[in-house]
Amino acid sequence: MNDIRENGDERELVVSQISDDDVVEIDRLRGLYQRMRDEISKVIIGQDRVVEQVLISILARGHSLLMGVPGLAKTMLVHTISRIMSLKFSRIQFTPDLMPSDITGTEILQETNQPGRRAFEFVKGPIFANIVLADEINRTPPKTQSALLEAMQEYKVTAAGQNYNLPLPFFVLATQNPIEQEGTYPLPEAQLDRFMFFITVNYPTIEEERRIARETTGAGSPDVKQVVSGEEVMKYQDLVLRVPVPEHIYDLVVDLVRLSRPKLDGSPDYIKRWVNWGAGPRAVQYIIKGAKAHAVLHGSYLVRVEDIEAVAHPVLTHRILTNFQAQSEGVTSEDIINRLLEEVRKENNNE
Repeated sequence: MNDIRENGDERELVVSQISDDDVVEIDRLRGLYQRMRDEISKVIIGQDRVVEQVLISILARGHSLLMGVPGLAKTMLVHTISRIMSLKFSRIQFTPDLMPSDITGTEILQETNQPGRRAFEFVKGPIFANIVLADEINRTPPKTQSALLEAMQEYKVTAAGQNYNLPLPFFVLATQNPIEQEGTYPLPEAQLDRFMFFITVNYPTIEEERRIARETTGAGSPDVKQVVSGEEVMKYQDLVLRVPVPEHIYDLVVDLVRLSRPKLDGSPDYIKRWVNWGAGPRAVQYIIKGAKAHAVLHGSYLVRVEDIEAVAHPVLTHRILTNFQAQSEGVTSEDIINRLLEEVRKENNNE
């Protein structure tokens, strides 16, 4: 992954921009990250890539959409993360009859201290939590799905003309089942774009599945310890934003995202042939933020090329929309991202 050229002078300049206090905090965060992984591994066997990507999205203040068949411990993973971070957890099971007020809350008529006088009082819905699991989000109509949009973007809920701020930190971790499509409502692109990461949850390896058989079918359940508080999570989110980025990394990310757009001059022929719509500017922001979080979790004090490549797939997978020709040829957005990364490598090596 280091075949993309790095400017040594620029690296030295960027490293000098980070304070000694931030260096100490990055080292401490890396230690906390390992402790979090250890605690999660008591409950979740395998799925190391999924665990890392969820934690990266949390540190980067992003929401994630987890795609996987039933039984892969998606719900348990989210619940476990809320426990080790001492955050309030809420699960919303999305169904066809779910209404927006079932998520955000509603006003009810309540008795007041004055006899014979009543007033409306807002009763908060399950979205008022730090980590919200939107289970099978594609099983509810778009009207209810859209109730999440304001919360995910603005961290607030509007009801009866009043604004109610959500507790911080706040994350939406949604799940989808790729098998059953009957009676489902695909998420509109505007809402998909609100999710920082699209995380594919695959089956465990044979060794991991043998461990699942041995370790999860007995009596008792593992005791998971709190590793970090909500206040510390927000402190480390601010720390991630301060991680320096070399100028050539900014250029690399912009080139990568712009190459995915078929209607721009200079787009590769395979993009024009296979892609309907490419990634927007939000993808640039999320790749940079995700790369910053990946860098600090892996012991770096600035963003490197390998950090960009580590987060490019979960950021771009749901933002590159393939056409019928690509589908008929068996070409996926993952294949296109791989080619885009190779294209950027070539361009940078030729400079």
